[in-house]
Amino acid sequence: MTAPGGRPEPGTVESLYPFLYSGTSDLESVLADVRRSTVAKTAEITELRRAIAVQDGARLVQCAAAAADRFARGGRLLAFGNGGSATDAGQVASLFLYPGPGRRALPAYGLASDTAIISALANDVGPEVIFSRQVAAFGRPEDIAIGLSTSGNSENLVRAFETASQRGLLTIGLAGYSGGKMAEIDSIDYLFVAPSTSVHRIQEAQTTVYNLLWELTLEALDGLAVTQ
Repeated sequence: MTAPGGRPEPGTVESLYPFLYSGTSDLESVLADVRRSTVAKTAEITELRRAIAVQDGARLVQCAAAAADRFARGGRLLAFGNGGSATDAGQVASLFLYPGPGRRALPAYGLASDTAIISALANDVGPEVIFSRQVAAFGRPEDIAIGLSTSGNSENLVRAFETASQRGLLTIGLAGYSGGKMAEIDSIDYLFVAPSTSVHRIQEAQTTVYNLLWELTLEALDGLAVTQ
């Protein structure tokens, strides 16, 4: 589909990746489309990261301090999400558990990683409990629960946060759009919203947020070690 002037209609696959649908063997034209697409996407994520830094920079520092306090008391991190967010949750856990040479390793678990548990709960009870049941089984008051969603509307995340809050865990949420249901519940201590309607940009921004949270948490833990 093309708009007046021969350009792809906004919102179509052709508009997202015009160089794949150019129908031309003109290499310069294809490369120009690639450059425009890359520059546009880079500008979008840069502006989104800037907006999050302005709205949530101070709260990220506060959240990291709270997480450091939990780790200092022997707490563990429980991370969860669905689909691509499940992969991100696994990455969050890996950052804390395998931080690399010279970095402090901290106990962390990705609750979407065990297919036996996930498939059993989804089949025997329902997909809405796959994280809340694990939080109920493993979560302790000194632990941290972090859930990621692009829409903020995942029922199994909402239930997991409610269970975690009831058990006294520190709760951290990452969402997109305007926060969805995650912005409507009071069981999330720290909610960081990437205000975008693009799933790609939301997930890129969330990657920045949880990497910052990890680094700030380690810094806060170092500060606790000095004062103790």
